[in-house]
Amino acid sequence: MPTRITDTKLAKNLSDALNRTRYRGETFLIERNGEAVAILAPIAEAPAFRLKDLLDVLRDHSLDDDFANHLEQAHDLQGKVPTATEWPS
Repeated sequence: MPTRITDTKLAKNLSDALNRTRYRGETFLIERNGEAVAILAPIAEAPAFRLKDLLDVLRDHSLDDDFANHLEQAHDLQGKVPTATEWPS
């Protein structure tokens, strides 16, 4: 169940709310004038893909027709990073 918080209280305690969201996994329902307007919730952890993982893939697979498929699979494991135009104003 999310913690209800007003937009004013969130603005005054943003750092604390972000820490509680990130480190405790808490979710906040943000209200303005008694009406729910947004949710602050933790995001799913993006799977980590390290250089060592890439080297293992390259070592275990020859550079054949399947290589492009393996690269696409590695790409699909990565989280999508929003472009500047996708960020809210």
